[in-house]
Amino acid sequence: MTAILRTLLLAAAMLLPNVLSASEAVSPADAAAIERTIRGQLDAFGKDDAAGAYRFAAPNVHDAFPTADVFMDMVRRGYAPVYRPRGIMFGALTAPDGLVTQEVDLVGPDGRAVTATYTMERGPDGWVITGCSLQPSVRAST
Repeated sequence: MTAILRTLLLAAAMLLPNVLSASEAVSPADAAAIERTIRGQLDAFGKDDAAGAYRFAAPNVHDAFPTADVFMDMVRRGYAPVYRPRGIMFGALTAPDGLVTQEVDLVGPDGRAVTATYTMERGPDGWVITGCSLQPSVRAST
């Protein structure tokens, strides 16, 4: 292996998010902390607390949305069920290949049910949210 290739591989490894190894399970304490993190961000959205919501976001989110106001504007425009949920129910917490994901069933302000899949990362001060994707819920709305 050349020195350049070795350097590139090391640099790539350092940029990867902190994920659990495939053999490491999510502990009950971590599961509770992950739920608190997501609920904390949802609560902040409900109060229009941009700075509070932004604190739960991982560095990659801060890179994409450099201020709390820019982040909040993106959520308002593209994530209405997350910004103003009428119902919240936590679902499966998994760590396939070490990537921690938490499903949350939400009922949006329009009454439609969606599943928000959060990706999580253990940061220096606890769990943070690295991303969220929305899909129509396969479960009945509540």
